[in-house]
Amino acid sequence: MMRTKIYVPFLLLLAVVLTVVFVGWPDEAEEPDTWTEQGAWYKGNTHTHSLWSDGNDFPDMIVDWYKTQGYDFLALSDHNVLSRGEKWMSVKEIEKRRKLGGEGTLDHYLERFGEDWVELRGEEGAREVRLKTLEEIRPHFEEEGKFLLIEAEEITDKFRQFPVHINAVNVGEPIVPQHGESVVETMRNNLRMVEEQSKRLGRPILTHLNHPNFHWAITPQQLAEVVEEQFFEVYNGHPGINHLGDDDRPGDEAIWDIANTLRLLVHNAPPLFGVATDDSHHYHGGKVSPGRGWVMVWSDSLEADHLVEAMQKGEFYSSSGVVLKRSNYELGARKHVVEITEVEGVSFETKFIGTRRTTPEITGEVFATVSGNRAEYELTGNELYIRAVVTSSRPHENPSYKGQREQAWTQPVGWQRNLESKIETK
Repeated sequence: MMRTKIYVPFLLLLAVVLTVVFVGWPDEAEEPDTWTEQGAWYKGNTHTHSLWSDGNDFPDMIVDWYKTQGYDFLALSDHNVLSRGEKWMSVKEIEKRRKLGGEGTLDHYLERFGEDWVELRGEEGAREVRLKTLEEIRPHFEEEGKFLLIEAEEITDKFRQFPVHINAVNVGEPIVPQHGESVVETMRNNLRMVEEQSKRLGRPILTHLNHPNFHWAITPQQLAEVVEEQFFEVYNGHPGINHLGDDDRPGDEAIWDIANTLRLLVHNAPPLFGVATDDSHHYHGGKVSPGRGWVMVWSDSLEADHLVEAMQKGEFYSSSGVVLKRSNYELGARKHVVEITEVEGVSFETKFIGTRRTTPEITGEVFATVSGNRAEYELTGNELYIRAVVTSSRPHENPSYKGQREQAWTQPVGWQRNLESKIETK
Protein backbone atom coordinates (compact mmCIF):
# COMPACT_ATOMS: atom_id res chain seq x y z
CA MET A 1 0.00 0.00 0.00
CA MET A 2 1.12 3.54 -0.71
CA ARG A 3 2.06 5.52 2.38
CA THR A 4 2.29 9.25 2.91
CA LYS A 5 5.23 11.10 4.39
CA ILE A 6 5.27 11.00 8.19
CA TYR A 7 4.62 14.46 9.66
CA VAL A 8 3.74 13.58 13.29
CA PRO A 9 6.53 14.79 15.58
CA PHE A 10 8.16 12.24 17.88
CA LEU A 11 6.73 13.65 21.11
CA LEU A 12 3.19 13.57 19.75
CA LEU A 13 3.74 10.05 18.49
CA LEU A 14 4.95 9.09 21.95
CA ALA A 15 1.79 10.62 23.41
CA VAL A 16 -0.28 8.47 21.07
CA VAL A 17 1.56 5.30 22.08
CA LEU A 18 1.27 6.07 25.80
CA THR A 19 -2.43 6.78 25.39
CA VAL A 20 -2.94 3.40 23.77
CA VAL A 21 -0.80 1.48 26.27
CA PHE A 22 -1.99 3.00 29.53
CA VAL A 23 -5.47 4.27 28.70
CA GLY A 24 -6.57 2.05 25.85
CA TRP A 25 -8.26 3.09 22.65
CA PRO A 26 -10.64 6.00 23.23
CA ASP A 27 -14.35 5.43 23.26
CA GLU A 28 -15.69 6.27 19.84
CA ALA A 29 -16.98 9.86 19.84
CA GLU A 30 -20.44 10.76 18.66
CA GLU A 31 -20.77 10.80 14.88
CA PRO A 32 -23.54 11.97 12.55
CA ASP A 33 -26.91 10.30 12.74
CA THR A 34 -28.35 8.45 9.78
CA TRP A 35 -29.01 10.76 6.89
CA THR A 36 -32.68 11.52 6.48
CA GLU A 37 -34.45 9.82 3.61
CA GLN A 38 -36.40 12.98 2.80
CA GLY A 39 -34.32 15.77 1.36
CA ALA A 40 -32.38 17.07 -1.59
CA TRP A 41 -28.86 18.09 -2.56
CA TYR A 42 -28.11 21.81 -2.36
CA LYS A 43 -24.98 23.35 -3.87
CA GLY A 44 -23.41 26.28 -2.08
CA ASN A 45 -20.34 28.39 -1.40
CA THR A 46 -19.59 29.55 2.15
CA HIS A 47 -16.58 31.81 1.53
CA THR A 48 -17.15 34.85 -0.70
CA HIS A 49 -15.80 38.42 -0.73
CA SER A 50 -17.17 41.61 -2.24
CA LEU A 51 -16.45 45.35 -2.28
CA TRP A 52 -17.66 45.42 1.31
CA SER A 53 -14.12 44.25 2.15
CA ASP A 54 -11.41 43.24 -0.35
CA GLY A 55 -13.36 41.79 -3.27
CA ASN A 56 -13.43 43.56 -6.63
CA ASP A 57 -17.13 43.53 -7.53
CA PHE A 58 -20.48 44.64 -6.18
CA PRO A 59 -22.27 42.14 -3.92
CA ASP A 60 -25.36 42.07 -6.13
CA MET A 61 -23.22 41.32 -9.20
CA ILE A 62 -21.58 38.46 -7.31
CA VAL A 63 -24.90 37.03 -6.15
CA ASP A 64 -26.18 37.25 -9.73
CA TRP A 65 -23.20 35.20 -10.98
CA TYR A 66 -23.65 32.40 -8.44
CA LYS A 67 -27.38 32.12 -9.00
CA THR A 68 -26.93 32.09 -12.78
CA GLN A 69 -24.35 29.31 -12.43
CA GLY A 70 -26.83 27.03 -10.68
CA TYR A 71 -25.87 27.43 -7.03
CA ASP A 72 -28.65 26.97 -4.50
CA PHE A 73 -27.18 29.05 -1.69
CA LEU A 74 -24.41 31.57 -1.12
CA ALA A 75 -22.80 33.08 1.96
CA LEU A 76 -21.27 36.54 1.51
CA SER A 77 -18.45 36.50 4.07
CA ASP A 78 -16.49 39.72 4.01
CA HIS A 79 -13.66 40.41 6.45
CA ASN A 80 -14.88 41.57 9.88
CA VAL A 81 -18.01 43.19 8.49
CA LEU A 82 -21.60 42.38 7.64
CA SER A 83 -23.17 44.10 4.63
CA ARG A 84 -25.35 46.36 6.74
CA GLY A 85 -25.72 50.10 7.05
CA GLU A 86 -24.71 52.80 4.61
CA LYS A 87 -21.43 52.48 2.76
CA TRP A 88 -20.29 54.63 -0.16
CA MET A 89 -17.18 53.77 -2.15
CA SER A 90 -15.06 55.81 -4.54
CA VAL A 91 -15.46 54.80 -8.18
CA LYS A 92 -11.70 55.30 -8.61
CA GLU A 93 -10.98 52.80 -5.84
CA ILE A 94 -13.44 50.31 -7.31
CA GLU A 95 -11.85 50.50 -10.75
CA LYS A 96 -8.33 50.13 -9.28
CA ARG A 97 -9.27 46.70 -8.00
CA ARG A 98 -9.60 45.34 -11.55
CA LYS A 99 -5.88 44.47 -11.29
CA LEU A 100 -5.17 44.87 -15.01
CA GLY A 101 -6.13 48.52 -15.07
CA GLY A 102 -8.80 50.29 -17.07
CA GLU A 103 -12.44 50.78 -16.25
CA GLY A 104 -15.54 48.69 -16.59
CA THR A 105 -16.71 47.59 -13.13
CA LEU A 106 -19.25 50.40 -12.80
CA ASP A 107 -20.26 50.15 -16.47
CA HIS A 108 -21.06 46.46 -16.10
CA TYR A 109 -22.98 47.19 -12.90
CA LEU A 110 -25.09 49.83 -14.63
CA GLU A 111 -25.63 47.60 -17.65
CA ARG A 112 -26.89 44.74 -15.49
CA PHE A 113 -29.07 46.62 -12.98
CA GLY A 114 -29.78 50.05 -14.51
CA GLU A 115 -29.68 53.61 -13.25
CA ASP A 116 -32.78 53.18 -11.09
CA TRP A 117 -30.92 50.61 -8.96
CA VAL A 118 -27.36 51.98 -8.94
CA GLU A 119 -26.94 54.97 -6.59
CA LEU A 120 -24.24 57.52 -7.46
CA ARG A 121 -23.24 60.81 -5.92
CA GLY A 122 -20.55 63.44 -6.46
CA GLU A 123 -19.08 65.14 -9.50
CA GLU A 124 -17.22 63.46 -12.37
CA GLY A 125 -13.79 62.39 -11.14
CA ALA A 126 -14.97 62.19 -7.53
CA ARG A 127 -18.03 59.98 -7.87
CA GLU A 128 -19.04 57.42 -5.27
CA VAL A 129 -21.34 54.41 -5.40
CA ARG A 130 -23.46 53.15 -2.52
CA LEU A 131 -23.01 49.44 -1.83
CA LYS A 132 -26.26 47.56 -1.43
CA THR A 133 -26.95 45.76 1.84
CA LEU A 134 -27.82 42.08 2.11
CA GLU A 135 -31.40 42.96 3.02
CA GLU A 136 -31.74 45.10 -0.09
CA ILE A 137 -30.30 42.39 -2.32
CA ARG A 138 -32.32 39.48 -0.95
CA PRO A 139 -35.74 40.32 -2.51
CA HIS A 140 -34.17 40.50 -5.99
CA PHE A 141 -32.58 37.05 -5.89
CA GLU A 142 -34.01 34.77 -3.24
CA GLU A 143 -36.63 32.25 -4.30
CA GLU A 144 -38.18 29.82 -1.87
CA GLY A 145 -36.75 26.38 -2.43
CA LYS A 146 -34.52 27.60 -5.26
CA PHE A 147 -31.98 30.17 -4.05
CA LEU A 148 -30.95 31.44 -0.62
CA LEU A 149 -28.52 34.02 0.74
CA ILE A 150 -26.95 33.32 4.14
CA GLU A 151 -25.38 36.06 6.22
CA ALA A 152 -21.76 35.32 7.12
CA GLU A 153 -18.48 36.91 8.21
CA GLU A 154 -14.85 35.96 7.88
CA ILE A 155 -13.57 36.68 11.37
CA THR A 156 -10.13 37.91 10.41
CA ASP A 157 -7.69 37.72 13.30
CA LYS A 158 -4.01 36.94 13.79
CA PHE A 159 -1.43 35.95 16.38
CA ARG A 160 1.82 37.78 15.69
CA GLN A 161 2.47 37.23 11.97
CA PHE A 162 0.13 34.22 11.68
CA PRO A 163 -3.32 34.87 10.19
CA VAL A 164 -6.18 33.12 11.97
CA HIS A 165 -9.30 33.35 9.80
CA ILE A 166 -12.57 31.64 10.73
CA ASN A 167 -15.76 31.82 8.69
CA ALA A 168 -18.97 32.11 10.68
CA VAL A 169 -21.98 31.18 8.57
CA ASN A 170 -25.56 32.12 9.58
CA VAL A 171 -24.54 34.85 12.01
CA GLY A 172 -27.03 37.38 13.32
CA GLU A 173 -24.56 40.02 14.49
CA PRO A 174 -20.99 41.00 13.60
CA ILE A 175 -18.25 39.33 15.65
CA VAL A 176 -15.21 41.39 16.58
CA PRO A 177 -11.87 39.50 16.43
CA GLN A 178 -10.98 38.43 19.97
CA HIS A 179 -7.19 37.91 19.68
CA GLY A 180 -5.18 35.66 22.00
CA GLU A 181 -1.73 34.82 23.34
CA SER A 182 -1.22 31.96 20.87
CA VAL A 183 -2.67 30.60 17.65
CA VAL A 184 -4.69 28.06 19.63
CA GLU A 185 -6.00 30.65 22.08
CA THR A 186 -6.88 33.02 19.24
CA MET A 187 -8.92 30.29 17.55
CA ARG A 188 -10.64 29.35 20.80
CA ASN A 189 -11.49 32.92 21.78
CA ASN A 190 -13.21 33.58 18.45
CA LEU A 191 -15.03 30.25 18.46
CA ARG A 192 -16.23 31.02 21.98
CA MET A 193 -17.84 34.25 20.78
CA VAL A 194 -19.57 32.43 17.94
CA GLU A 195 -20.92 29.83 20.35
CA GLU A 196 -22.12 32.57 22.69
CA GLN A 197 -24.00 34.28 19.86
CA SER A 198 -25.46 30.98 18.67
CA LYS A 199 -26.90 30.25 22.12
CA ARG A 200 -28.09 33.80 22.73
CA LEU A 201 -29.86 34.15 19.38
CA GLY A 202 -31.07 30.55 19.28
CA ARG A 203 -29.66 29.80 15.83
CA PRO A 204 -27.07 27.30 14.59
CA ILE A 205 -23.89 28.94 13.31
CA LEU A 206 -21.34 26.97 11.32
CA THR A 207 -17.67 27.83 11.66
CA HIS A 208 -14.81 26.60 9.50
CA LEU A 209 -11.12 27.29 9.90
CA ASN A 210 -9.92 28.87 6.65
CA HIS A 211 -6.78 28.06 4.63
CA PRO A 212 -4.47 26.73 7.38
CA ASN A 213 -1.42 26.99 5.09
CA PHE A 214 -1.95 30.66 4.28
CA HIS A 215 1.39 32.13 5.42
CA TRP A 216 1.91 28.68 6.98
CA ALA A 217 -0.17 29.92 9.88
CA ILE A 218 -1.73 26.86 11.50
CA THR A 219 -0.16 23.45 12.05
CA PRO A 220 -2.04 20.14 12.10
CA GLN A 221 -1.24 19.83 15.79
CA GLN A 222 -2.83 23.20 16.58
CA LEU A 223 -5.88 22.37 14.48
CA ALA A 224 -6.21 19.03 16.26
CA GLU A 225 -5.98 20.66 19.69
CA VAL A 226 -8.84 23.09 19.09
CA VAL A 227 -11.54 20.44 19.34
CA GLU A 228 -14.21 23.15 19.49
CA GLU A 229 -13.74 23.53 15.72
CA GLN A 230 -15.54 20.90 13.67
CA PHE A 231 -14.67 22.10 10.14
CA PHE A 232 -11.73 23.26 8.09
CA GLU A 233 -11.11 24.05 4.42
CA VAL A 234 -9.69 20.95 2.76
CA TYR A 235 -9.81 22.94 -0.48
CA ASN A 236 -9.77 26.73 -0.88
CA GLY A 237 -9.80 28.18 -4.40
CA HIS A 238 -7.48 31.10 -3.69
CA PRO A 239 -4.14 30.48 -5.46
CA GLY A 240 -2.03 31.89 -2.60
CA ILE A 241 -2.96 29.50 0.22
CA ASN A 242 -0.31 26.76 -0.36
CA HIS A 243 -2.86 24.00 -0.88
CA LEU A 244 -0.24 21.37 -1.76
CA GLY A 245 2.22 22.29 0.99
CA ASP A 246 5.95 22.04 0.23
CA ASP A 247 8.89 19.74 0.88
CA ASP A 248 8.84 20.48 4.60
CA ARG A 249 5.18 21.21 5.35
CA PRO A 250 2.05 19.14 4.69
CA GLY A 251 -0.64 20.08 2.20
CA ASP A 252 -4.25 20.54 3.21
CA GLU A 253 -5.23 16.88 2.83
CA ALA A 254 -2.24 15.74 4.88
CA ILE A 255 -3.17 18.31 7.53
CA TRP A 256 -6.63 16.74 7.64
CA ASP A 257 -5.26 13.25 8.26
CA ILE A 258 -2.70 14.30 10.87
CA ALA A 259 -5.25 16.40 12.76
CA ASN A 260 -7.90 13.67 12.67
CA THR A 261 -5.46 11.03 13.91
CA LEU A 262 -4.45 13.23 16.83
CA ARG A 263 -8.05 14.14 17.61
CA LEU A 264 -9.12 10.52 17.82
CA LEU A 265 -6.10 9.20 19.73
CA VAL A 266 -4.79 12.08 21.82
CA HIS A 267 -7.72 14.47 22.26
CA ASN A 268 -10.52 11.89 22.35
CA ALA A 269 -12.55 14.06 19.97
CA PRO A 270 -14.45 13.61 16.71
CA PRO A 271 -12.59 14.17 13.45
CA LEU A 272 -12.81 17.32 11.37
CA PHE A 273 -15.12 17.62 8.38
CA GLY A 274 -13.60 19.05 5.19
CA VAL A 275 -15.16 22.00 3.34
CA ALA A 276 -14.38 23.17 -0.19
CA THR A 277 -14.81 26.88 -0.93
CA ASP A 278 -14.00 29.56 -3.48
CA ASP A 279 -12.63 32.27 -1.18
CA SER A 280 -13.53 34.36 -4.21
CA HIS A 281 -12.12 37.89 -4.47
CA HIS A 282 -11.63 38.56 -8.19
CA TYR A 283 -14.57 38.45 -10.59
CA HIS A 284 -13.00 40.38 -13.46
CA GLY A 285 -9.74 42.06 -14.42
CA GLY A 286 -7.49 39.03 -14.73
CA LYS A 287 -7.63 35.57 -13.15
CA VAL A 288 -11.10 35.16 -11.66
CA SER A 289 -11.82 32.93 -8.67
CA PRO A 290 -15.52 31.99 -8.35
CA GLY A 291 -16.62 28.46 -9.19
CA ARG A 292 -13.53 26.59 -7.97
CA GLY A 293 -14.87 24.75 -4.93
CA TRP A 294 -18.20 24.17 -3.19
CA VAL A 295 -20.20 21.96 -0.83
CA MET A 296 -23.12 19.68 -1.69
CA VAL A 297 -25.43 19.52 1.34
CA TRP A 298 -28.19 16.95 1.86
CA SER A 299 -30.99 18.85 3.63
CA ASP A 300 -34.73 18.57 4.04
CA SER A 301 -35.14 22.19 2.94
CA LEU A 302 -33.28 25.18 1.58
CA GLU A 303 -33.28 27.12 4.84
CA ALA A 304 -30.22 28.52 6.60
CA ASP A 305 -30.78 26.72 9.92
CA HIS A 306 -31.47 23.40 8.20
CA LEU A 307 -28.41 23.65 5.94
CA VAL A 308 -26.12 24.46 8.87
CA GLU A 309 -27.56 21.65 10.99
CA ALA A 310 -27.12 19.19 8.12
CA MET A 311 -23.47 20.17 7.73
CA GLN A 312 -22.91 19.91 11.47
CA LYS A 313 -24.08 16.29 11.18
CA GLY A 314 -21.67 15.68 8.31
CA GLU A 315 -24.46 15.38 5.75
CA PHE A 316 -22.47 16.85 2.88
CA TYR A 317 -19.50 16.30 0.63
CA SER A 318 -17.08 18.79 -0.89
CA SER A 319 -16.23 19.18 -4.55
CA SER A 320 -14.15 21.03 -7.10
CA GLY A 321 -16.04 19.47 -10.01
CA VAL A 322 -16.84 15.80 -9.36
CA VAL A 323 -20.52 14.99 -8.69
CA LEU A 324 -21.38 12.00 -6.51
CA LYS A 325 -24.50 9.91 -7.00
CA ARG A 326 -24.06 7.98 -3.77
CA SER A 327 -21.72 7.73 -0.81
CA ASN A 328 -22.78 5.15 1.76
CA TYR A 329 -21.17 3.91 4.90
CA GLU A 330 -22.82 0.55 5.54
CA LEU A 331 -22.59 -0.12 9.26
CA GLY A 332 -23.35 -3.83 9.26
CA ALA A 333 -20.92 -4.65 6.46
CA ARG A 334 -18.47 -1.94 7.57
CA LYS A 335 -18.22 -0.93 3.95
CA HIS A 336 -17.75 2.51 2.38
CA VAL A 337 -19.33 2.74 -1.09
CA VAL A 338 -18.94 5.67 -3.49
CA GLU A 339 -20.73 6.09 -6.81
CA ILE A 340 -19.83 8.92 -9.20
CA THR A 341 -22.05 10.56 -11.79
CA GLU A 342 -20.87 9.46 -15.20
CA VAL A 343 -19.43 12.02 -17.62
CA GLU A 344 -18.79 11.04 -21.22
CA GLY A 345 -15.09 10.74 -21.97
CA VAL A 346 -14.08 11.25 -18.34
CA SER A 347 -12.63 8.59 -16.00
CA PHE A 348 -12.45 8.57 -12.21
CA GLU A 349 -10.09 7.23 -9.55
CA THR A 350 -11.17 6.85 -5.94
CA LYS A 351 -8.68 6.58 -3.09
CA PHE A 352 -9.76 5.35 0.34
CA ILE A 353 -7.55 7.07 2.87
CA GLY A 354 -7.14 6.79 6.63
CA THR A 355 -4.88 5.87 9.52
CA ARG A 356 -4.45 2.44 11.09
CA ARG A 357 -4.83 1.86 14.80
CA THR A 358 -1.70 -0.29 14.87
CA THR A 359 0.51 2.20 13.00
CA PRO A 360 -0.83 5.66 13.94
CA GLU A 361 2.50 7.28 13.10
CA ILE A 362 1.68 6.73 9.41
CA THR A 363 -1.12 9.22 8.82
CA GLY A 364 -3.19 9.42 5.66
CA GLU A 365 -2.35 5.98 4.30
CA VAL A 366 -3.96 5.05 0.99
CA PHE A 367 -5.71 1.77 1.78
CA ALA A 368 -7.08 1.17 -1.71
CA THR A 369 -7.26 2.81 -5.13
CA VAL A 370 -10.22 1.97 -7.37
CA SER A 371 -10.88 3.07 -10.95
CA GLY A 372 -14.33 3.54 -12.42
CA ASN A 373 -17.68 5.07 -11.51
CA ARG A 374 -18.17 2.85 -8.45
CA ALA A 375 -15.73 2.13 -5.64
CA GLU A 376 -16.00 0.39 -2.31
CA TYR A 377 -13.76 -0.41 0.62
CA GLU A 378 -14.52 -2.90 3.38
CA LEU A 379 -13.08 -1.89 6.74
CA THR A 380 -11.05 -4.49 8.62
CA GLY A 381 -11.50 -2.97 12.07
CA ASN A 382 -7.93 -1.66 12.17
CA GLU A 383 -8.84 1.72 10.68
CA LEU A 384 -9.24 4.76 12.93
CA TYR A 385 -11.38 6.27 10.17
CA ILE A 386 -11.76 6.14 6.42
CA ARG A 387 -12.44 8.88 3.88
CA ALA A 388 -12.61 8.89 0.11
CA VAL A 389 -11.24 11.33 -2.43
CA VAL A 390 -12.36 11.02 -6.05
CA THR A 391 -10.15 12.49 -8.76
CA SER A 392 -11.31 13.04 -12.32
CA SER A 393 -9.24 12.74 -15.46
CA ARG A 394 -10.67 16.11 -16.50
CA PRO A 395 -8.57 19.20 -15.69
CA HIS A 396 -10.22 21.86 -13.56
CA GLU A 397 -11.59 24.54 -15.91
CA ASN A 398 -10.33 27.34 -13.64
CA PRO A 399 -7.41 25.86 -11.66
CA SER A 400 -5.95 27.42 -8.53
CA TYR A 401 -2.70 25.44 -8.86
CA LYS A 402 -0.76 23.83 -11.69
CA GLY A 403 -2.05 20.48 -12.90
CA GLN A 404 -5.25 20.62 -10.86
CA ARG A 405 -7.97 18.13 -11.74
CA GLU A 406 -11.59 18.01 -10.59
CA GLN A 407 -12.13 16.20 -7.28
CA ALA A 408 -14.65 15.34 -4.57
CA TRP A 409 -14.02 14.65 -0.88
CA THR A 410 -16.26 12.61 1.41
CA GLN A 411 -16.28 13.03 5.18
CA PRO A 412 -14.52 10.62 7.58
CA VAL A 413 -16.57 7.54 8.49
CA GLY A 414 -15.99 4.33 10.40
CA TRP A 415 -14.75 6.05 13.53
CA GLN A 416 -17.91 5.22 15.49
CA ARG A 417 -18.86 1.56 15.91
CA ASN A 418 -22.59 2.24 16.10
CA LEU A 419 -22.64 4.63 13.17
CA GLU A 420 -25.37 4.20 10.62
CA SER A 421 -24.83 6.49 7.68
CA LYS A 422 -26.59 6.38 4.35
CA ILE A 423 -26.19 8.99 1.64
CA GLU A 424 -28.23 8.67 -1.49
CA THR A 425 -28.58 11.15 -4.30
CA LYS A 426 -32.21 11.25 -5.21
